[in-house]
Amino acid sequence: MHKRVGVTYRDAAKVVPYEKALREVGIEPVRIRAGDSEPVEGLDGLLLTGGVDVNPRLFRQEPHEANDKPDDERDALEQRLLESALKQDLPVLAICRGMQLFNVVQGGTLTQHVEGHVQPGVVEAHPIGVEAGTRLAQAIGPGKHLVNSRHHQIVDQTAPGLRVSARSEEGYPEALEMDDRKFAVAVQWHPEDLVENHEEARRLFQAFADSL
Repeated sequence: MHKRVGVTYRDAAKVVPYEKALREVGIEPVRIRAGDSEPVEGLDGLLLTGGVDVNPRLFRQEPHEANDKPDDERDALEQRLLESALKQDLPVLAICRGMQLFNVVQGGTLTQHVEGHVQPGVVEAHPIGVEAGTRLAQAIGPGKHLVNSRHHQIVDQTAPGLRVSARSEEGYPEALEMDDRKFAVAVQWHPEDLVENHEEARRLFQAFADSL
């Protein structure tokens, strides 16, 4: 029987690549959209997906002019689901916006706008360095990797209890994780777009599946 993982989203079309990536490693995705009442109980894990910027008021800042219009309903849903999943030690994989929300919910902050950091598309775009001895390194290997990105915000202050497990060449955090949980890994790039053709992306989803 397939393990069931809650997948948060707002746009039904944009959630499809995440669902395909999960099914590639034998996970059954369960869609959870803001306004739904689906609890984390009864699920085996949680996937936080990409989307609009997290409301900066959650980390006590005024919005930058380049920010998206906040989706407070989604922010609140994902905060509730994440806190519940971590409390139960359910495996969590957070991607792009998901990583940013993961950091904010735990008490960290974001840099709201970085010029020139948006890299559209699904191609390998820029190098990162993965720290040895981390869960991410166990999944995809330590050292240099090429990843794809499309975001304009980055983690600024890392939340207490979170560890930076990968950085860009500029030193920006590209992955976070919690050492005291079964599997709680967050990445800034979009492995769901690469999983069919890139073994490293598949290995990240496989590591998530193996932890369920």
